[in-house]
Amino acid sequence: MAITSANQLELLQTAEAVAREKMIDPGLVVEAMEESLARAAKSRYGSEMDIRVSIDRKTGRARFTRVRTVVEDEDLENYQSEFTPESAKPYFMAPKPAQNAVWMRDGQPLTEFAGAAQVGDTFVEEVPPVEMGRIAAQSAKQVILQKVREAERDRQFEEFKDRAGTIINGVVKREEYGNVIVDVGRGEGILRRNEKIGRESYRNGDRIRCYIKDVRRETRGPQIFLSRTAPEFMAELFKMEVPEIYDGIIEIKAVARDPGSRAKIAVISYDSSIDPVGACVGMRGSRVQAVVNELQGEKIDIIPWNEDVPTFLVNALQPAEVSKVVLDEDAERIEVVVPDEQLSLAIGRRGQNVRLASQLTGLDIDIMTEEEESRRRQKEFEERTQLFMDTLDLDEFFAQLLVSEGFTTLEEVAYVELDELLVIDGVDEGTAEELQTRARENLEAQAKKALETARDLGAEDSLINFEGLTPQMIEVLAKDGIKTLEDFATCADWELAGGWTTQNGERHKDEGLLEPFDMSLEEAQTLVMTARVLLGWVDPTELDEDEEDDGDEIDTVEDAQA
Repeated sequence: MAITSANQLELLQTAEAVAREKMIDPGLVVEAMEESLARAAKSRYGSEMDIRVSIDRKTGRARFTRVRTVVEDEDLENYQSEFTPESAKPYFMAPKPAQNAVWMRDGQPLTEFAGAAQVGDTFVEEVPPVEMGRIAAQSAKQVILQKVREAERDRQFEEFKDRAGTIINGVVKREEYGNVIVDVGRGEGILRRNEKIGRESYRNGDRIRCYIKDVRRETRGPQIFLSRTAPEFMAELFKMEVPEIYDGIIEIKAVARDPGSRAKIAVISYDSSIDPVGACVGMRGSRVQAVVNELQGEKIDIIPWNEDVPTFLVNALQPAEVSKVVLDEDAERIEVVVPDEQLSLAIGRRGQNVRLASQLTGLDIDIMTEEEESRRRQKEFEERTQLFMDTLDLDEFFAQLLVSEGFTTLEEVAYVELDELLVIDGVDEGTAEELQTRARENLEAQAKKALETARDLGAEDSLINFEGLTPQMIEVLAKDGIKTLEDFATCADWELAGGWTTQNGERHKDEGLLEPFDMSLEEAQTLVMTARVLLGWVDPTELDEDEEDDGDEIDTVEDAQA
């Protein structure tokens, strides 16, 4: 095929036809043609040459040019496409029109040639068009097809990337190793085996509704990952079935699913006249039934959301009845007490009910019966009673009185206001003072013994004299090998106060060295930073500046909210 003899407008017509068919920009097809023609020309003139082709977007004329660039002497690598300033001198003159050549600088043609050529200047001269043989034409066709495929993939990615998080209807094309390939219009999506509900299977041509979980740009084209097990899929289905959710009157606050079996969804209404649960259920259950049918009969509990966590948890554990809830906000754990006959219902088959309630609330839930809680409380009562009997030399009845009034530790007895002891039946001022004296003497003896043990373990004065640590704390630290202030300053706050980490979706407790002394993360952080300041590791002025910055940020946030 000879470019000179071909109908020049045919190139543009071909480009427009391909662009229409693939729904891409015609300019991209023309660029692909230019690249393919340039590759064919290089095979004719030499691969070392920088041959470029430009097709006029109006006439279709293809112009072939050879480009040579001026580089520094030491950077010269290719004599066919590069000049040194010295070798460029013979060419650096006003080219005659017949030469069809031009010097370019900063993208503009040069009209004046005072001085010498500069590094970065390019010499562009037109060369005769090439005769394209069969092999060259086939190569050019492959380049065009590749470019068109890349443009088509980019278009698909741009089209679907903003649709992530929505529901799409598609047609099953085929199944590969348990994964379903779905035709979603101008692309293909993949529904992996673990994203299907239960054991559902599909045949070619079946219509399917899926949630677009993710869209990724990959070398083989955009990958559209679909899901039918994602909690968001259920939320989007409810949005389609319940107009109040679509309009924002009702909001879905949380969803927890055991795909194909059971699910819980928490909703709240911003209009007091609309019941969120009733709106989601619909007339005679029509709305929720439509979602259930789509999810292969998955049973759905619709729960009213509540800002009060214990109240929300009681709702989430439906249909089980809850007697009492104890919330530990720091540990993000919650204890639930249920009647003995309600235990199996609260836990659910294979722990399903409590597991879904835990996912819905984001808390770890411990369920116990009233009998188990009673036994635990009785055990704690007996342990505290024995503590006061042993340390304060009290009889069992008097020790039980202290525990019944809410005293749990020697410190509380030793340092509480005297009036709080006087409210106990049979305790006068003299008895109260004697109780506090015994408690303080016992605490001092414990402190002395702990300090001696710490010194025997090698604890140094720098740690012992550090304000904020009790002798018992120092003993625990010394047993763990922390014997100097320098050792203490290298500790992390969670190593001292404990914390929680999440691994593979499960929360794990990290025990802190000083956690038995009720040390919080904030207190641990303050102690560690104080130690670092005393050792000169941290400039206290920098800490003050950080605190001021934090305060400024808080003010800014408050101003923005106001």
